[in-house]
Amino acid sequence: MRKKNKNLILENIQLLSAGAKGVAIGKTEEGKTILVAGAVPGDVVNARVKKSKSKYIEAEATEIVVASPNRVTPRCVHFGVCGGCKWQNLSYEKQLAYKQDEVYNHIKRIGGIEDFETLPILGSPEPYFYRNKMEFSFSNARWLTQTEISSEENFGNRDALGFHIPGMWSKILDLKECWLQEDPSNYIRLAVKQYAVAHELEFFDVKAQTGFLRTLMLRQNSKGEWMVLFQLFRDEQENREKLFDFLLNEFPQIKTLVYCVNSKQNDSIYDQHVVTYHGDGYLMEEMDGLQFKIGPKSFFQTNYKQALELYRKTLDFADLKGDEVVYDLYTGTGTIAQYVARNAKQVIGIESVQEAINAAKEHARLNGLTNCTFYCGDMKDIFNDEFLANHPKADVLITDPPRDGMHQKVVEQILKLAPEKIVYVSCNSATQARDLALMKEHYKLVKILPVDMFPQTHHVENIALLVKI
Repeated sequence: MRKKNKNLILENIQLLSAGAKGVAIGKTEEGKTILVAGAVPGDVVNARVKKSKSKYIEAEATEIVVASPNRVTPRCVHFGVCGGCKWQNLSYEKQLAYKQDEVYNHIKRIGGIEDFETLPILGSPEPYFYRNKMEFSFSNARWLTQTEISSEENFGNRDALGFHIPGMWSKILDLKECWLQEDPSNYIRLAVKQYAVAHELEFFDVKAQTGFLRTLMLRQNSKGEWMVLFQLFRDEQENREKLFDFLLNEFPQIKTLVYCVNSKQNDSIYDQHVVTYHGDGYLMEEMDGLQFKIGPKSFFQTNYKQALELYRKTLDFADLKGDEVVYDLYTGTGTIAQYVARNAKQVIGIESVQEAINAAKEHARLNGLTNCTFYCGDMKDIFNDEFLANHPKADVLITDPPRDGMHQKVVEQILKLAPEKIVYVSCNSATQARDLALMKEHYKLVKILPVDMFPQTHHVENIALLVKI
């Protein structure tokens, strides 16, 4: 251990496993746990200490002394700066193995559950170019690397179109390429930037809150049709129309182009009026015979192929015979509810976002499903004793909560409802394990199935099947 540049450097740290948020875990000479960013399990590294706590140390790799045999060459030129694909330097086979281990360990350690079946993780058939939605930000102050800053060179035009640098809300990485969304995503983004610079369109200044171009969203469906959404800070009609017409002429794949003028301090569009410039203002998506209308504000799983597998496995876990009443908590736009409705007697969905419920009802009508009923309200408030008294008892309950998991009051109501079977879909196995611990006196965990929705990242979904004891 030595000091260097007034920072503590720990040398020759062997990293043995993967931890939360994509860090690699090792031990110091004294036996203290160290969490190292910028490295992969199997590496031996020198690492700069960022935070030292009583039980562990947070550090950042400064040198790879011995490279892990599981290391691979990252494909993206922005790897290590962007922050979006932290595991591009780890083989996909090992990514899946560590994700499976994480889910299993959470269930055992946090959930305190021992006896359950763990099915092999369902890997993504496409480890790259799997996202159907990407959002980019315009900035007139491109993020400069330390090398660029040290050069004292005058970089002139610093317009950028890309991602926020992690932890730096006002800094935008100017993207040359991205491996998350298939082309023409890269071509559209680059064409927009080149046109805007050539025609001196003003990029957004996040500090001064001025400018014309603010954000760009690209969305596609499984048929290769594209939606483009621009957020403008102010409207410049002539510039807007010329830019839009240029894009539509260059990219015939664009089925609809929409925009909004958002002069708020944040770039959330959910309270904004979106104008359709070209096309219908939405895309249609099909999943095993079901039709879904995807608008600029719609939530829809960003990895279409894996989402379809997730829904198929959820239905498989539910093992419906056709005469069951199914509750779908945190139903969102009702995708899972409608996916299982064709195999159930009745489905009752609950969600807190009114726009999502409106979409769920519209989709049910579109798909001719008359056995789906949807309710809007905060889950812990609407899913109460009165609700249970006024609705049929659930035979099967499906729940797919946000990352924070279920509120304790919701868990208590589930135990009162006492369905024979629970299928718990989670994007955070730590909070899922916490919730399973609250139910383990009443329900047996039969099996789990991790599903990789986001290759090259540490995120993983998990499906759990519980049966009443």
